[in-house]
Amino acid sequence: MNYFSPEQLQMFRQILDEQKRQLLAEVGRTVEEMAGKDQQFADPADRASWESQSTRDLRIRDRERKLLKKIDEAIKRIDDETFGECDDCGEMITVGRLKARPVSTLCIACKAEQESAEARPNSTK
Repeated sequence: MNYFSPEQLQMFRQILDEQKRQLLAEVGRTVEEMAGKDQQFADPADRASWESQSTRDLRIRDRERKLLKKIDEAIKRIDDETFGECDDCGEMITVGRLKARPVSTLCIACKAEQESAEARPNSTK
């Protein structure tokens, strides 16, 4: 069941497409920066600093890679008319939540429950 008008779905698709474009541009810049670096360092501290920065950048890119996958999945949900449905309870995710985080797959109540369960020691969920 589709909860949104075609105009709303188009708006969400545009938001997702723009996020994807920005992430891919960042990935390209990181690759260029890392490939273009002369890796000869006279000072070991400079090399350590460069390696630390590179490691940080790679961790960020890995998180962005995961976000790209979520963006692609959200676009697929738009296409198969399941965008906006909570994966746990099946209720509609609010428009405000989806505007803030269009890759959301859980409504606020289910997300709060998930976070609460993760915070409890010995959680079985």
